[in-house]
Amino acid sequence: MQFKRQAKDNVDVNMTPLIDVVFLLLIFFMVSTTFTDKTEIKLDLPQATASAQMRQPDAIKLVISRQGEYSVNGAKLINNNLATIKSAIAKVAKGDLKTPFVITADANTSHQSVVKAMDAAGQLGFTNLSITTVHPES
Repeated sequence: MQFKRQAKDNVDVNMTPLIDVVFLLLIFFMVSTTFTDKTEIKLDLPQATASAQMRQPDAIKLVISRQGEYSVNGAKLINNNLATIKSAIAKVAKGDLKTPFVITADANTSHQSVVKAMDAAGQLGFTNLSITTVHPES
């Protein structure tokens, strides 16, 4: 008895569907990926460690409360407009732009309130600007 051998088919792997799937996955990931440039920096703000220096008694002191209310040399301002802040500072300065300008703000005051105060001083022409800090309790 003689058996007839079966002819073996050549086994070929067709690469075309594989390449199509890879390209589809590549396109999917390219489209679904979001590119953001968000960066965050954790800041530990410094505390003053040196002893307090004596300030001139005629320094202009602008104090900003937690709620964003301003007072210039102890006189509370009626509103928080930039024009009001500038006029109050100009009234106290009496044209002397060399007078030291000190900004004191609550730790929870918004950054915008401090920037508004610095902007008012800058627009009036003050160059001797200081920001106060709190000496940590020992």
